This record gives sequence, structure tokens and C-alpha cells, in this order.
Amino acid sequence: MNAHLSFTADAPGILTRRRFLARNAMGVGSVALAWLLREERLLATPANVPRNPQSFDLKQRLSPRPARARAMISLFMHGGPSHIDLFDPKPELTKRSGQDYQGEITFSFVDRASKKLFGSPWEFRQHGQCGTPVSELLPHFASIVDDVTVIRSMHTDINGHEPSIWFMNTGRAQPGRPALGSWLTYGLGSESQSLPAYVVLTDPGGHPVDGVRNWSNGFMPPLFQGTVVRSAEPRILNLDPPAHLKGTLQEQNLAFLAKLNREHLARHPGEADLEARIASYELAARMQTAAKEALDISGETEATKKLYGLDRDETREYGTRCLIARRLVERGVRFVQLFVNGQIWDNHEAIKSNLATCCRKTDQPSAALVKDLKARGLLDTTIVHWGGEIGRLPVTENHGAAEKAGRDHNGQGFTSWVAGGGFRGGMTYGETDEFGHKAVVDPVSPNDYHATLLHLFGLDHAELAYFQNGQSQHLTDGKPCRVVKDILRDS
Repeated sequence: MNAHLSFTADAPGILTRRRFLARNAMGVGSVALAWLLREERLLATPANVPRNPQSFDLKQRLSPRPARARAMISLFMHGGPSHIDLFDPKPELTKRSGQDYQGEITFSFVDRASKKLFGSPWEFRQHGQCGTPVSELLPHFASIVDDVTVIRSMHTDINGHEPSIWFMNTGRAQPGRPALGSWLTYGLGSESQSLPAYVVLTDPGGHPVDGVRNWSNGFMPPLFQGTVVRSAEPRILNLDPPAHLKGTLQEQNLAFLAKLNREHLARHPGEADLEARIASYELAARMQTAAKEALDISGETEATKKLYGLDRDETREYGTRCLIARRLVERGVRFVQLFVNGQIWDNHEAIKSNLATCCRKTDQPSAALVKDLKARGLLDTTIVHWGGEIGRLPVTENHGAAEKAGRDHNGQGFTSWVAGGGFRGGMTYGETDEFGHKAVVDPVSPNDYHATLLHLFGLDHAELAYFQNGQSQHLTDGKPCRVVKDILRDS
């Protein structure tokens, strides 16, 4: 089996990986190595196959342009939060509630469709010095509006969940591409060499819709995939080595293995997957100490825990994850993304009760994250994003009784909010029409959103490229887009 491995011949007196494994366990190690390399597709590239000239690691890289942001936390709300019930009040919709909508509508569920306008059951009031109107469902968000830009004109022009999620998260409405966190860590690396650059905090209720593809590295090496931190203890499995390997022995073994890895890599330059796997193994070793400390919130003050809602059943779990997100960026992690289970915001029915439940879970922790980052001087350099992939329609899904009414999908116009990292505070941007159906003033596409984020990190969306099979790939997919400078400070 060794004959199929493209190792160079052993030089006399040099202890190579092959010689080391061959001399141990009566040569069985070489068989195991070959099998592992084959299973993980790490066999050396044959000489007649062009090698990728790119070299990959997570060492911190300077941005080519002045940067305002150094880290980002995305609070991704799968399912499509109802913007017209939370952030985008529509007096005309309320006035004409119950009448037929005269515009064209694309329904996702025609069998339950109705053209009856459905005014929001909740009141909006102005808050902060900026006077931003906010639904009564979001009392904690109302307290941070002066630090937030509310973008009311997001659109994907796609009603389906998965295509819109891919568009918002990867820059194209098709699967298989790297997520936003992968692009940022590919472009900038990480400030921490002891923690993952891209961390995913999942919900105890399960993965979001579309599962692990939400944090996929796509066509990039696996080094740039999101690292999942579990929702329950132990949050990362197998961090502790066996008792008989702890201490000096483990340090010596790791140092020796690192030496062998580097020597092997030097003889096989350009093996992107091999470079990524070696870096992942080395990071795993360093994480044994750093990750445990970062994920341990026991040292946080009681005031901080209460701020995030850890003293209340409704907010304890999501609040804990928001607090961990702050601890991670505080320690140099580049990108953290929090997901909810399934698509809890997909309120096709009983929106009066279901939407309120979603808000009780996420409102206080989300606002606390912004407040906490600001109090620690981290908000200026940390972007916080809140939003989903679609919004909801201004008409009802007619389930008969009023308490059963819901709203269908709407990719033509919805709301997200952003804070920190160079975004202006205390403003709303863009508008939907008088019923909240379509983005009509200053529309913002996912590609516009991505171009703006990269700009704040000192990156140009047209220049940040990954070369795959000789072709240049971009987060914004080469499509026309813009940096939305009106929502940036000092732009």
C-alpha cells in the first residue's frame, strides 16, 4: 500500500513519517496511514496534475485597506421574522386590514392563500433619541436603537427558505459555496491561534433548516469551515487528553508530530488539503486550554448574567450563547454565528402567539450583546447582525379563526439590523411599499450587504478571490453590487 503514496525516498539518517510509522507496531502504522490518507482524500497530488498555488493558514493577515471592523457576530434568525410586525410599521396596512390587496403576490402555499390584508396586532412606538419605531414585542431592542441601523429594504426576490438562506449566507442562491464566515477567515485569518477563527453556536433544539451547509467551507479547504460549539456541556467533545498522556508527555508527542508534519509538508508543497488538516490538528491541540477558558462563563458577574437573561427560563439558553459569543470575539475569534433550531420564525399560522414566543427567546439576549460589547469598548470594532433570509407577506394565511392566522413567505422585502464595526447608529435605511410587501426605496440585496461588510473589514469584494480550477471565485459572485455607504459612519 505504501507504493501508492507519493512520498519521496528517505534520505539516510533522516527520520521521516514513513520510517517512523514503519518502525512502530511492526509496520502496521504505514498501512493505517495510507488508509487514512485515502479516506480523507489527502493522498499526494500526482506529478501530472496542476497544483493549486495558494497556501492556507489562519494566521492573522493585514487587510489591504483601512478597516473599521475586526470581528463579527451574526444572530441568524431562520424562517423569516415578520418585519411588518417588528420593525416596519405600516399605518395604511392597519387602516385597510381585512380588505383585499390589489397587488400581485407570489404565494408559497396557494392552498392556504388569501389576499386579505392583515394589519399588525401589535403597537409601535418611537424610541431613543433617533425616534426609531419599534414593535411592543421588542422592548429590549427598543433600548439599543441609538446604536443600530435598521435596514428595511433587504430583499432576495426569492420566497423559498433554502435559496434565500444560501443567498444571504454565501452570496448565491445555490448550494455548495463557502459561507460568509469562511470568506472572512480566508481573507483575514484569525487574531487567535488558540481558538477557531469561525465558530458556530447551535441551538439545543437541533440544527437550523439545511443543517451543516449553513457553515460549510464549500470549495475552500476544510480549515475554513465553521467549528461547531455544542449547546450543552461539554460544548466541545474530547478536549481533554487521556490521563496517562497529560502534561509533559503530551507536549513532547505534539512537538515531535509537528516536526514530522512540517518536514512532510516541505517535501509536498501546494497540498492545500494536507496543509489545512495539519493546521486543524495543531489548532485542536492548542484549544485544549484556550477553548475551555473561553467557554466557561462561571467567572462572569451576576450583573452580566442578568443582563443577558440567564436568570430567566425563556432567555437563559440563548442568552448563554450570546454571552459566549462576546467572550469569543473578546479573545480574537473572527466570526461567530448563532442559529436557532429549525425555522422558528416561519409563522404560517398562529402568528400572534408564535411570534411572541420567538421574541421572548431572543430579544433580551440580542440587545444585551450590543450593550455589553459597547460597555467593554468592543462595539466599535465588532459588527453585530440580526436577521433572517426572508420576511412575511402583508396578507393573512386564512386559517379561519383570527388566533390561527399567519403570514406566508416574502422575499421581496424584509428587515435586518446591524450595529457596531463602522455602521451608523440611530437610523433606518430603505423602505418597503405602504403595505410592507416590496423594497421600493434604496433596496439592499445580499450582495450589497456582503460588499458592505467586506468594506468594513478593509476588503474589496471585487478583489477578495479564491481560485478554483483556474477560475476566480468571489463572495459577491461577480454580480453588480455596491457598498451601502449611507449606513456607514464617516463614509
